[in-house]
Amino acid sequence: MRVLVTGAAGFICGYLVEELLAAGHEVVGVDNFSKYGRVAKSYDANPRYRLVEGDAKDAGLLAGLSADVDQVVAAAAMIGGISYFHEFAFDLLAENERILAATFEAAIAAHRAGTLQRIVVLSSSMVFESTTQFPTPEGAERTSPPPVSTYGFQKLASEYFARGAWEQYRLPYTILRPFNCVGIGERRAVRDTDVMSGNVKLALSHVVPDLAQKALRGQDPLHILGDGSQVRHYTYGGDLARGIRMAMESERAVNEDFNLSTAASTTVLELARAVWAKVHADGRPFRHVSDPPFEHDVQLRVPDVRKARDVLGFEATTTLPDMLDEVIPWIREELEAGRL
Repeated sequence: MRVLVTGAAGFICGYLVEELLAAGHEVVGVDNFSKYGRVAKSYDANPRYRLVEGDAKDAGLLAGLSADVDQVVAAAAMIGGISYFHEFAFDLLAENERILAATFEAAIAAHRAGTLQRIVVLSSSMVFESTTQFPTPEGAERTSPPPVSTYGFQKLASEYFARGAWEQYRLPYTILRPFNCVGIGERRAVRDTDVMSGNVKLALSHVVPDLAQKALRGQDPLHILGDGSQVRHYTYGGDLARGIRMAMESERAVNEDFNLSTAASTTVLELARAVWAKVHADGRPFRHVSDPPFEHDVQLRVPDVRKARDVLGFEATTTLPDMLDEVIPWIREELEAGRL
């Protein structure tokens, strides 16, 4: 299979491109390095990978690339941590809609020409931002109140792009919702502003590496957002990439949507304790303080994962301790090298 991946230099796509190449597929990546700046990947020299530096809003560029692939993964987006939801509330909506429109127009044209088989949309757990149904099954995004944040609303719109393109142009689609990706390779976003968490500046968009860098910098007590009772499903990037690939390879995933997530629930406070114990193996007592949470800090994010298991045979198997054993040493190296 030959695949076009937009946003190929991004966090989850770093795992996805590696997974697709390992499975024998050919990948063309598009990225303008707008989030982290220029980054190097271990697979850059792979003969089955080609990176095109360009803007995913460039409809002409995407039209040319989409004409020669079997599937398009629509992953490019302006995305960041929860602080992004407030600071760039309009830009997130406007920029990502332009990206989606260009991507879908290119995919529709390629499908009508008889080449492209399917578009794969990387949505987000934030489409369930306002749900009161837990665990949250696929379909709840259409019965729950709409997301409050513009980011969550835009991600919901990405799913309507897929359904609309099928309804009008019969472009097959698969919608995938990753939950709370954990992994290595993330950098500080270029447009991030300085946000302090106690005496330490937040450096990364995701809570696991940010808690790790605060603990490694010696913050004591450890600062967390809110009271720590927020529930999340921290899912390894490699597991998510495997789930995305399995959906792309499955005919049963055509015109379907899937939550991709671990089945394990973890509170933020439990996560903080686990990070602390890994960093302070000498048994230093854990202490924490609560900072005021951001407005769009969802209290519960608990997916129903049965559909991905039953239809795709996908289960996220990497445990949180194993994730921390990979992430914490990487964060330590990044701090020692002065990159965070």
